[in-house]
Amino acid sequence: MERAHPQMPEPAAAPSGSAGKKVFVKTYGCQMNVYDSQRMADALAADGYGPTEIMEEADLILLNTCHIREKAAEKVYSALGRLRQLKEERALAGRETLIGVAGCVAQAEGEEIIRRSPAVDLVIGPQTYHRLASAVTRARGGEKVVETEYAIEDKFEHLPALQRKAVRARGVTAFLTVQEGCDKFCTFCVVPYTRGSEVSRPVVQIVAEAERLAEAGVREITLLGQNVNAWHGAGPDGSEWGLGQLLFRLAEIPGIARLRYTTSHPRDMDDALIAAHRDLGTLMPYLHLPVQSGSDRILKAMNRRHTAADYLRLIDRIRAARPDIAMSGDFIVGFPGETDADFEDTMRLIKEVTYAQAFSFKYSPRPGTPGADLEFQVSEAVKDERLQKLQALLSRQQSAFAASLVGRDMELLLEKPGRMPGQRVGRSPWLQPVIVDETAGEIGDIVNVRITQAGSNSLFAEIGVPA
Repeated sequence: MERAHPQMPEPAAAPSGSAGKKVFVKTYGCQMNVYDSQRMADALAADGYGPTEIMEEADLILLNTCHIREKAAEKVYSALGRLRQLKEERALAGRETLIGVAGCVAQAEGEEIIRRSPAVDLVIGPQTYHRLASAVTRARGGEKVVETEYAIEDKFEHLPALQRKAVRARGVTAFLTVQEGCDKFCTFCVVPYTRGSEVSRPVVQIVAEAERLAEAGVREITLLGQNVNAWHGAGPDGSEWGLGQLLFRLAEIPGIARLRYTTSHPRDMDDALIAAHRDLGTLMPYLHLPVQSGSDRILKAMNRRHTAADYLRLIDRIRAARPDIAMSGDFIVGFPGETDADFEDTMRLIKEVTYAQAFSFKYSPRPGTPGADLEFQVSEAVKDERLQKLQALLSRQQSAFAASLVGRDMELLLEKPGRMPGQRVGRSPWLQPVIVDETAGEIGDIVNVRITQAGSNSLFAEIGVPA
């Protein structure tokens, strides 16, 4: 899935060399990339670059890229071709424009990006964002900069602290990265090669950032990680904490009313985290827990190291702890060697679990991953047919879950004005957008509403009776 998110904070006091310059960041891919774009913009703000959402007025254009889906790199090169024309046109007018590529395509392609697209001035991978400001300075001096070597030091230590002014500009919800990288080595996935091995951020750093977010008015925090429930960070007492313990600590921060986390791996869902879902009201009843396939044979080929029965038993335990929890998942169809019987196993698992939301994709070979070299690649026609069937089932389940909420009272966090005058938009505990009259409250309020209608992509509500 690909999205473009201009994500920039307001600038800090600027050094004279870059004062008045503007940066445009285009973000592709996951929430981790959105978070990284925000932090890169923070670093550049400290170096004098103000934000812009208009690419044509930027002095520095950064593409923060994703490498999960097929042809991701080619999409980047296509975008760079268009940017080259913009750069040449502005050069004729006497205005310098720097172009940078960040993210997972940058990590995977490295110097190849400079070779294929000479208009690019800098390439920087996810592990070296703390060196972004110096890389931009070097690029402004005429150097072609490639920064993709993994840093030994923790990049979180080197990125600037969040500025309260910048956080306020982002709203009442925020992402907070607590874990990066992956040690699972699923055979379809490039993340271990682009994001590196699993690294957990220390408790003190996480709590300090969460406190700054709360002081700036953030009410809901989503903890991020490639395998976020694998987080095991150093606690303030020197002991190792797990994610469940961290969630209880974050819930103590004044102003933080809601907590979420994504993305999880079934093998890292431990007893303490399940207990947090049972005992911690601040932790929202929504869990994204990808399974990818319902076939044990395909799960083994994917190197998932769990069976379909393992996953179903885990779902039962989670639902016993939190009966109102809604499940979300990821599915890949057409993995090499997948038969009709394997696909039907996946369909059966979906029917047994029932998902409130899910993301599904056709398998696409990623260069450098073991899956790309497997025999018995499934034809595109078969992938298309299976994906349509799977998505139709998931869509029916999603619609049924939304319909089940009609008539229910719930607490709603008001996030922003609606598209129509007089509306507010908030998020339900189960992450759906909910539209309500603006008289319900102010942005940042948590209000009681009653769901009156389920639309195709959102819910509608009326002001409810206070609990």
